[in-house]
Amino acid sequence: MAARNNRGKSGSPATLPDVVPFDLSHLTRQSWELGNSTVQDEQAAILGKWTHQNNQWRLSIFEITSETAIICIRTPVGRERFYGAIQSELKPAIQKLEVNPSWQQVR
Repeated sequence: MAARNNRGKSGSPATLPDVVPFDLSHLTRQSWELGNSTVQDEQAAILGKWTHQNNQWRLSIFEITSETAIICIRTPVGRERFYGAIQSELKPAIQKLEVNPSWQQVR
């Protein structure tokens, strides 16, 4: 995806995989241990789950506080990556997921 090669040049400390149809300007990569324990906490509320075509990729978004969220991305080989995000940036990102034909929301 040549059009997506500008990722990471804005000074953001982390970038999402190219398969994800949105960028966030304030994103931090979390360790697996921190991300997993945070989303397993009973206070974490799921905002949505999506799968990419043929269930190759999975994406989940969790509300952690009124201002922060965790994005969990499961790769085709089963690795989980966790990213911290700002809640206010997620509404347009979720809208991009909902209209992207390659991603299906899981209920």
